[in-house]
Amino acid sequence: MQKIKVEYLYENAVARIILDDGKGNVLDSIMMNDLNGLLNEFKSKNDLKLITFEGAGKNFSFGASVEEHTKDKAAQMLESFHQIFLTLIELNIPTLSKISGQSLGGGFELCLMCNFIFADETAKVGQPEIMLGVFAPPASIMLPLKIGNAKSDELLITGKIITAEEAKNIGLFNKVFEDKAMMEEAVDEWIQKNILGKSASSLRYATRVARASFNYFMLKNIPTFTDIFIKELMETNDANEGINSFMEKRKAVWKNN
Repeated sequence: MQKIKVEYLYENAVARIILDDGKGNVLDSIMMNDLNGLLNEFKSKNDLKLITFEGAGKNFSFGASVEEHTKDKAAQMLESFHQIFLTLIELNIPTLSKISGQSLGGGFELCLMCNFIFADETAKVGQPEIMLGVFAPPASIMLPLKIGNAKSDELLITGKIITAEEAKNIGLFNKVFEDKAMMEEAVDEWIQKNILGKSASSLRYATRVARASFNYFMLKNIPTFTDIFIKELMETNDANEGINSFMEKRKAVWKNN
């Protein structure tokens, strides 16, 4: 079963990717593999000027699959998930996300990777991984770069979920709209005004240099943070307890080691 849909718009200048698993658009191994396969296809599509991401239904994504965070599956899951970010860096095609409802954990990390983020007033975003005793490797790189340590520490260390208005106020969102329909219409106008009239190849060069520092830290730290996650964090009692307690629908019992 495919868990993503893609539409090519504006004479194939825009690829519209829709996450769709029929529920909360969870980024599990199937969806990650679908995404990686599609992004690899984009390497040969020279006319693409923009990639957009959105979730089917009321939510963008509940995040990466918790069941695939277990000690025996975490390494493979992170490799597949992080490949999405590495391929987007390689493509240098501008990216845009449209958020309705919840965009949490790995779902929000996909949004954070985008050059532009638009949302409607139902959006709720955050990195709640710490609630499960783990951390978010890509977000731990991207959030400080995008909004500085003072604001990113609050999200990464407390795991708090924030509203669309809060996200806009701290500089995460480009614009917030009253509802999904208004967002769709406004983004459509924005694309026509700001993207379609430009050269696809020149947009890639502009994205590459605009993102030079961002990409440097992503490429440098993703392998390091992955090692910390797999070789250190997942060797602790509490990381495993956090994941297991979530799956068993019970309160975690921390041993602080």
